[in-house]
Order: sequence, then structure tokens, then C-alpha cells
Amino acid sequence: MIQTAFESAKDVDLILFIIEATSKEIGKGDSVILEKIKEAKKKTILLINKIDLVKKDELLSLIELYSKQYKFEAVIPISAKQGDKNETVLEEIEKCLSLGPKYYDDETYTDQSIRMIVEETVREKALKLLDDEVPHGIYVETTKLKKGKTRENEPIFNIEVTIYCQRDSHKGIIIGKKGSMLKRIGMYAREDIEKTLGEKVNLQTWVKVRKDWQDEDNIVNRFKIGN
Repeated sequence: MIQTAFESAKDVDLILFIIEATSKEIGKGDSVILEKIKEAKKKTILLINKIDLVKKDELLSLIELYSKQYKFEAVIPISAKQGDKNETVLEEIEKCLSLGPKYYDDETYTDQSIRMIVEETVREKALKLLDDEVPHGIYVETTKLKKGKTRENEPIFNIEVTIYCQRDSHKGIIIGKKGSMLKRIGMYAREDIEKTLGEKVNLQTWVKVRKDWQDEDNIVNRFKIGN
């Protein structure tokens, strides 16, 4: 992944370089990244994360240290945990980007199919809520997607998804005690899917064990870039 990022640097319009505020000096890894940024000669925004863990004078020293290394478009202290600088980051990104060709209509939100949106959203929630060793061994499949009406005659998507995992022990973790974890995954996923689709969603989730799914090309190819 790191090598891919380095190779892509020459083709991008803007680079976001993230470091930790707890750093006292420019480490070996960050030095390598800085050299790649200098070689690419691209607009770069420096994001200093975890500012909630350091004092103001330490932060100022770090900003001065990095500012001597490269002419950044902006240096933004942030706390990903608190998420209070999201708008500032987006505003600075927008300032650095120029207008390009219009590939989609204004009303087009995404070029992904609804099935893909559902599957990626459910998997995203699993990544956030489950233990580290489980999410990378799961994939999500939409098994039912049908638009209908509620009792109040409002449009609603009736969706069923199956979460496949590789081990019986993982199935238990995904479901949780009395189904608590699966309910949380489904609840958070449904909320995001409703926001994306702009309509109500009835989401049903199931969990099954499929130990050898990573050996099936038709499944693995879905995770590759461009598919």
C-alpha cells in the first residue's frame, strides 16, 4: 500500500501528509515520505494528528520543524478522535484543487450500484465494531434488494445481506451476546444507507460460515481496485 501511494504521488493534484503530534523529531519513516513529496513537487497539506495529547509549545515546535522541510499549502493541527477540524480540512483541500471536467450530473451522488453501497456500508460498520482479526476475514453479499411501500404508503427498500466469515468462532463474535453485535452493525449500516439513498430502509442481516471464500476468484475480485 505504501509503495502504491509513492508511485501514485506523481499523478495526484494534492497530497495529505499526516503525522502525529506526539513526535519529537522527524522519524525515519516520515523522512522517507518527505523525500517522496519533494521529488513529486506536489501541493501538500500537513495534518498533525493527536493534538489533544500534547501541549501548545510542543505543537508549535513540531510545526516549525516540518515547515522548514517543505512549503506546505497549509498546516492543520487536528484530532481525529474529536473530529472538530473536518470542515477546515475540507476547505483547505478545496482551495488547492482546480476545476476539472464534469463527468456526472449534479444529481449523481455515486456511480456505485445500490448493492455495492449496501455491502460496503455493512462491511465498514463491521470493520469499526469488531475485533481486528475478524473483519478482514469476512465479506458481505446482498441477497435481497426490493423496493416496496410502508403501511403509510411511503417508499422503502427491503434489503437482506449475509455476512460470511471463515470460522465458527468468528460467527459468534459477529452475532454477539443475544445478537447484540449484529444488531449494532445492522443499525449503524441502516442509518448510513438511508442517508445515502434518501429513503427508508428495512435491513435484515444474517451470518454464515464459509471457510474457503478467499480462494474463490469471483469473490476476491470484488475487493480489487476498479471492480
